[in-house]
Amino acid sequence: MRKFIRSIALFIPFAIVIYIVFTLIWGLFIPQKLNKNLNYRIGTYGHMFTRLHEAKNVREVDFLVLGSSHAYRGFDPRVFSQHGLVLFNLGSSNQTPIQSEILLKRFLKTMQPSRVIIEVNPFYFANDGVESSVDIIANSRNDLLSIKMALTINNQKTYNTLIYGLFRDLVGLNKSYVEKEIKSEDTYITGGYVERQHETLQWKPTILESQAPNEKQTNAFSNIILMLHEMKIPLLLVQSPITQELYKTYENRVQFDQEMRQSSTYINFNLEPALNDTLHFYDPEHMNQKGVEIFNQQLIFILQDSVLNGYNVQPEKAAQKAR
Repeated sequence: MRKFIRSIALFIPFAIVIYIVFTLIWGLFIPQKLNKNLNYRIGTYGHMFTRLHEAKNVREVDFLVLGSSHAYRGFDPRVFSQHGLVLFNLGSSNQTPIQSEILLKRFLKTMQPSRVIIEVNPFYFANDGVESSVDIIANSRNDLLSIKMALTINNQKTYNTLIYGLFRDLVGLNKSYVEKEIKSEDTYITGGYVERQHETLQWKPTILESQAPNEKQTNAFSNIILMLHEMKIPLLLVQSPITQELYKTYENRVQFDQEMRQSSTYINFNLEPALNDTLHFYDPEHMNQKGVEIFNQQLIFILQDSVLNGYNVQPEKAAQKAR
């Protein structure tokens, strides 16, 4: 029996080494289309590489924004700068609270924001976080926080991508990489924003089924609230505009609003819509540039008019002023 246990103890480190070597070979030589369990895509959709590279040198902002594509496609730093406000956008594709917490821990002390804005919606809490985790791993230099994120998510794809990402960081394979500023219809704007010009909605939304919140995500969200409270940084939760046709399919929207109000100051800009589904969106979930500008002016008016008092804000009046 002792001999068997000793053999197992010796085999485990050997198996780990073989697994790591195999993962590296697979990542280096197998095309991404065939890599179902290793998704290392540097410079992919959303300009995350450029955003994180720029974030390292950003200091003292008025607003730091986190969230999914609704965030990095919905909060334009140029609109805020017209009012003397500095905003940096740390949104990422399908970002969940687990990734938001990691990004805050990386950048909160250097950016020193006066306020943090998190763009929230029911799917922000229901997602498993795998897609956003591999996006961050592939587009940043990884550290202990990356390892913690992988352990929290506990998914083979995230583990494999992290192993390969750490190897690329170690040997410097990404040092010469430069991401294109313009990709198809998307243009990266300094401050973390991705601009989509005045395309208008041409297709119907796919109805998304309501999902229960993921416990790991709600725990990470609670950690964020506690972290910001301890650092005395105000947190504003915002549900940014989507098409009304899509919003009305959210079965748990009333319950979700109640939960967000209990968490922090919260505004849902879908309750009194200032935007037109056809004119101000390029798909059911994302505003075009005209829609973004109206929404941002609406939010800035609320902030500057000092009427931000929990759920007593009146975004419909702000919308009239913004126009």
